[in-house]
Amino acid sequence: MSSAADTILTGARVRTLDPDRSSASTVAVKEGHIVAVGDEADVRDWRGADTEIVDLAGATLTPGLVDGHSHPCLGVEMSTGLDLSDCQDLDALRAALATAARAARRGDWVLAHGLDHNAFGGRPVHHDLIDTALAGVPAFIRLYDGHSALASGPALSAAGIDGPRRFEQRAQVVCDPEGRPTGHLIEFAAMSLMDAVLPRETAAVRRERLLVLLRDMAATGLTGAHVMDLQDPEVLGLLTDMEEDGELPVRLRIFPWCMPGADREDLDHLVELQSSHGRRWRVGGVKFFMDGTVEGGTAWLEHPDCHGQGTEAFWPDPAAYTRAVHHLARAGVRTATHAIGDAAVRHVLDTVELLDDPGRRALHRIEHIETVPSSQLPRFARLGVTASMQPTHLAYTRADHSDEWSKRVGEDRAARAWRCRDLRDAGATLMLGSDWPIAHYDPREVLATARLRRLPGQPETEPVTAEQALTGLMALEGYTSHSALAVGEQDVAGRVAPGYRADLTAFAVDPVTAPADELGTAPVVLTMTGGTIVHRS
Repeated sequence: MSSAADTILTGARVRTLDPDRSSASTVAVKEGHIVAVGDEADVRDWRGADTEIVDLAGATLTPGLVDGHSHPCLGVEMSTGLDLSDCQDLDALRAALATAARAARRGDWVLAHGLDHNAFGGRPVHHDLIDTALAGVPAFIRLYDGHSALASGPALSAAGIDGPRRFEQRAQVVCDPEGRPTGHLIEFAAMSLMDAVLPRETAAVRRERLLVLLRDMAATGLTGAHVMDLQDPEVLGLLTDMEEDGELPVRLRIFPWCMPGADREDLDHLVELQSSHGRRWRVGGVKFFMDGTVEGGTAWLEHPDCHGQGTEAFWPDPAAYTRAVHHLARAGVRTATHAIGDAAVRHVLDTVELLDDPGRRALHRIEHIETVPSSQLPRFARLGVTASMQPTHLAYTRADHSDEWSKRVGEDRAARAWRCRDLRDAGATLMLGSDWPIAHYDPREVLATARLRRLPGQPETEPVTAEQALTGLMALEGYTSHSALAVGEQDVAGRVAPGYRADLTAFAVDPVTAPADELGTAPVVLTMTGGTIVHRS
């Protein structure tokens, strides 16, 4: 043989997801790609004097895990400050804010994130509930859904928000009957009213935090992520600068946003952006929003929620959304549409079905799909539309429907929550992800939750719609082979096979057969991205 492998991984139980060879023990890697898969005899000739031999000592090796829906770039900003995800009620929230306010210096703000709507105990979200605890320190708190926030009274004053506003997209500055803002800002346009006055990190700090985050993601077994945002065009320059200093530990496929009001020039710019790339990052699609969130009253539902809300799309003219998707499809651009409510899901499927060229239908996917009737399930496979879902979002709901999400949608729609198994059984491509920072990026937690329908390590918690549990193999495919299918990379990714990228993940346990609660915290032995070991325990 004319050349040797760079690395040989041996002593493994390899789950190849390759129908031509379902299992193996040894994998040889050269120049970022897999060159041989089999047993020791199959790769013996690839050994050379400089080949690194890594004995995985019985670990299970799988294709590299790819988070199908994440926000590492935007999330670094969204996750700034105090983490309130453990606050289960108002007392805990006020205590946490009071502690932060006491530590604040003159001119400081309290920035926080991850607050569960359920912490308000059914009360309307209002700055009066937190202002006393903050003792005059301005605060901006992102709620866990990422689509809404609570601004304190002083924060509203600093931003000059003193009444309702009109927006081109569905968004709201919530006001009381007298027209005074409550501090509850729903959707991006409303939250962005705070941007001019919020403290902002320097570019150097953001770069360092992003690099640390990507390394931490790799340590959980991730080799890639589909990045569902590009709000700040400086991000591409940031990634370029980072690659001048070394390789990114995780591949990033970026989907810039297309918002209501986009004209032909805007759409053509999004098409042009698709050529932007680095060594391990690329722009590879466009993200749309067809609705918002259930808890914020902005999910687009076929019938109103319990507050009479949820009957409007995020795009005030849904037909304009359809025209925009068709424009991009004709240019061969993939789209991913946030659609939580049943009406939103239906409209996206209708949009894809109306495409003149059926060959363009497989370019499209739907994100979240939190509630959907049975009549829509077969359409995913028939149209080739990928379902992209995040099982750990179940953590914000309860099996008895006592949570805010379930109360909003009502019993019937809550009973068809996150229908992962039904979509798989209906033949859909089902990609899994975290939606970090909405939920943790750790894929082990997502894989386990997909099987348990509750978070791992919480056996006392009753599963939510337990019949929607995936098998261990289905869950693994959601992070590997189905993730590759979703972006047309099934010939280069999602399998452990010769010619495929050397993106690999090794677990101390078998992620398919190990008890799901055990998988949630099982060690990741090794992560390899592009033939480079980016994590080793």
